[in-house]
Amino acid sequence: MKKLLVPTDFSDQAENALKVAAQIAKKHDCEIFLLHMLEIPLQEVDPMGAQSSLPEAMFFMKLAHKKFEQLKQKDYLDGLTVHETVDFQEIFKGIFHISKKNDIDLIVMGSNGASGLREMLVGSNTEKVVRTSETPVLVVKKEHPVFNISEFVFASDFENDNKDTFKKAIDFAKTFGAKIHLLMVNTPNRFITTDEANKRIEEYIKLLDSVPYTQNIYNDLSVEKGIMNFSQSIGADLIGMSTHGRQGISHFFNGSISEDLVNHAKRPVITFKI
Repeated sequence: MKKLLVPTDFSDQAENALKVAAQIAKKHDCEIFLLHMLEIPLQEVDPMGAQSSLPEAMFFMKLAHKKFEQLKQKDYLDGLTVHETVDFQEIFKGIFHISKKNDIDLIVMGSNGASGLREMLVGSNTEKVVRTSETPVLVVKKEHPVFNISEFVFASDFENDNKDTFKKAIDFAKTFGAKIHLLMVNTPNRFITTDEANKRIEEYIKLLDSVPYTQNIYNDLSVEKGIMNFSQSIGADLIGMSTHGRQGISHFFNGSISEDLVNHAKRPVITFKI
């Protein structure tokens, strides 16, 4: 892990994410790529387009660069390589293109917590980034003066997850020296026996190599509540799960569970796309 992308709207939530990214960068010798998106129609910033709109677009670009310069003076960024980009695209498209262009290893984003990513990402952009990003997305809910990951919950149905994606979660756990807690939530609507659940999980345990782990089956009224309640019970530092792009979270996480968990969980959440 060498390159981190931090989308920012210069809000407190975005800065919380940047502070976490800075800690990760210092521990693992990473570069940080700061991205600010100006959602202005492309014709307004095209010199061959509507000339009357160009001054306004340039004003907002210069303002963003000024804010970047102020941000880069923060003490917590001392000694780090920080790149800045201002782009004129939809937020989701900009994040996707910058990630591809720079071979980003991890996207670190700020969140309001219960109200979701509203400070930085609005409406369907939240869903698109969390669900479909090819790059793992770490969503940070609050300021973390010390960001350590010792207890990492990976929730799944251990049936529909792609094992190559699970290996990404394992690599992440190894990077931080974390214990990984394999979690399957049993609900009344999707009940399976303990024996069947353990058989599913054991297929994934074979991939863990030397990573310390626990194997857990947790009963609750819903998947979302089960993940949050289990994570609370062990004092988890991070919750992880896989996403299936446009098909949404796996069969285990139906509907808007992934977005709900990102919005409602008090802990940081990381997603890995299948």
